[in-house]
Amino acid sequence: MAFDENNLTMSEEQAFQLTQAALRVDRARARRAEDPSALTDALNQNLEVWVALRTTVMSPSCELPAEVCQNLAKLSQFVADKTFSSEGEVPETTVDAFVHINLQIAEGLLEGQMKSTR
Repeated sequence: MAFDENNLTMSEEQAFQLTQAALRVDRARARRAEDPSALTDALNQNLEVWVALRTTVMSPSCELPAEVCQNLAKLSQFVADKTFSSEGEVPETTVDAFVHINLQIAEGLLEGQMKSTR
């Protein structure tokens, strides 16, 4: 079965976007020495993914459980707060946290998707 990015459920799309953002942040971190702006760009793109996710989970049409929506909205706020509070130099622990959070939430969204289709 081929991967079709254009035919994803909401959970699959959000998981895909979170994974892509995690990869961009991780790659930019590796290139930080030769391209300092790459990490800033990747972090801004990561924030955009989280804003879009927050918009989705706050929508009345969101089919995720209310508790999941609330937790994702709180995580979105955490990502925004950490992104904006990093006045230029982003601590390595924050970069690690973003990558891990994105991958864990993506995994959770996909697991939830699998449970709902059984």
